[in-house]
Amino acid sequence: MKQLLLILICVVMGIANRVYIHPFQLFSSGDVTCEVTNSNDKETLESIHSLTAIQASTEPDPRPAIEELKNLTQWTAVVAELQNSLGLRMYDALSRKQRDINILFSPHTAFGTLLTLYLGTSKTTASDYEEFLGLTWNIEKSVCTKVINGHKVLRALKAISSLSDGPQDEFRTLVWTFVSSDADLSKDFAHGIQEFSDTSFIRAVNFSQPKEAEAQVNLFIQKTSHSKVENLFKDISQSTNLLYASSAHFKGNWRTAFQPKKTTLQDFHIDEMSTVKVPLMTQTGDYMHLSDPDKKCTVIKLGLSKQTYMLLVLPNEETRLQDIENQLKTDTISTWHGHLKEKYLELSLPKFSVTAVTDLRSLLSDMSVDKFLLCSETNFQRLSTKGNFTVDKVINKVLFEMSEEGKEVLNKSQDERVPLRVTVDRPFLFIIVEGNTNAILMLGRIQNPTL
Repeated sequence: MKQLLLILICVVMGIANRVYIHPFQLFSSGDVTCEVTNSNDKETLESIHSLTAIQASTEPDPRPAIEELKNLTQWTAVVAELQNSLGLRMYDALSRKQRDINILFSPHTAFGTLLTLYLGTSKTTASDYEEFLGLTWNIEKSVCTKVINGHKVLRALKAISSLSDGPQDEFRTLVWTFVSSDADLSKDFAHGIQEFSDTSFIRAVNFSQPKEAEAQVNLFIQKTSHSKVENLFKDISQSTNLLYASSAHFKGNWRTAFQPKKTTLQDFHIDEMSTVKVPLMTQTGDYMHLSDPDKKCTVIKLGLSKQTYMLLVLPNEETRLQDIENQLKTDTISTWHGHLKEKYLELSLPKFSVTAVTDLRSLLSDMSVDKFLLCSETNFQRLSTKGNFTVDKVINKVLFEMSEEGKEVLNKSQDERVPLRVTVDRPFLFIIVEGNTNAILMLGRIQNPTL
């Protein structure tokens, strides 16, 4: 598995027809460490002893100067492949469990979350994280395992999300970390959070009164997210050491505006027995389009603002969306993109926005890896000098919203071509991709646009 995950990053996605950079070119001085196999050597932990109390301030943590990556294009190409491969595996586990409901998941945010937690693990636990995240390379027999520098991976992730930023902060990541007031926190871990996120908050909380602490934590998140994120944490105990929450918010505009006058209320077929009325936006124009006879679906590329785009995947009428999801791999997406051709379409698409909360501990349990990565027995001795320090809850919230507007208005001159009509009136899959790196920022299933 360890070798397989790294071999995956050698696969050319080909989405943007760019030259792929071999990942092992990154393995120069400082980019890779050589970890001695099964070493239990303890490292001196540099920690923060005076954490800001949760009652003291709602201002974001100050942002330190973060060193820019050399070979940035190489780094972002490799890291995009790593997060995509793992993200699709995690989405597969999520979609198999959550049948017949809307799903939204951010491979980008989940990968960054696990990577920051990895910075706080003991060496024995770290090896499990490295294998799961695909950070190791040990093809030749060696007394050590070669490990990609975690901090540089986090900086590459931040660079990827920064490429997608539009005039209204198109993709934003917030991270909240709540630490027991009787514990300190690793500076290395805190620095990793700041490398990955746009905004971060690290606060000390007295968990001896769990109900009061729960109310404080949730109110703090609500205030600092401008009420976009609410009531994330439940059932906090007085033995809590650390709570981790992140929010990934994508807010964008279509590159070409839909025409409001053509928006009409139509039937959306949730399943064979159920329909709902939804407003369908309609636009006629040239789109990149593919009819896939193997997967039995239609794929359409929709330009968003800046560098991002959406791949919309609509199953044929006789095909179940779950059958397509079960086959969703990085090479599937690459093949779709490589075979898109320009087509004159009349596209009707429902208005939709989605929010979802993922408990990463529960998701890892579904993947049968929680006992190694995120449970009460996981060793996080590099997070704090406090004995038996645990990560009690890890929650990712993802928000996706699009307006009906766009930065460009379609030319209304007469076009004598007859468009192919594509009506998205049944459950579909959508994938938000950052176009420079091919990184999947978000992907989701719309089973019912009214929910």
